[in-house]
Amino acid sequence: MTAHQPWSIERIAAALGNPTLAQRFLGEINKAPAYRVMEVFAKWQGVAERLEETAARVEEARAAEAAGLPIPGEWVDVTEEVQAEAARIRARGAA
Repeated sequence: MTAHQPWSIERIAAALGNPTLAQRFLGEINKAPAYRVMEVFAKWQGVAERLEETAARVEEARAAEAAGLPIPGEWVDVTEEVQAEAARIRARGAA
C-alpha cells in the first residue's frame, strides 16, 4: 500500500501485515457500536501508520547494511551495562 491512498478498513487490515492482528482489528471494528466505529478506526489507523513507518525504517537499515554503510539512526551502546547486569546475575547464582 502506498501513503497516498486514503485509509480504509481494507488498507488498515493489509498494513497490519499479520493475519492475526488484522483479524483482531476486523473483529473490533465489526463489533463496535456505531458511535464508536470512528474511534476504533482511528486507533487502528494509528497502529497501521506506525507499522508502515517502522517497516520503511527497517528497509532503509537493510539497504544501508547491504551497501556496507552505517545503519541510519542514533544507537546507544549498552554492552557494558548488559555485561555488568549479567555478572550481577551470575554472582547471585541465577545463571
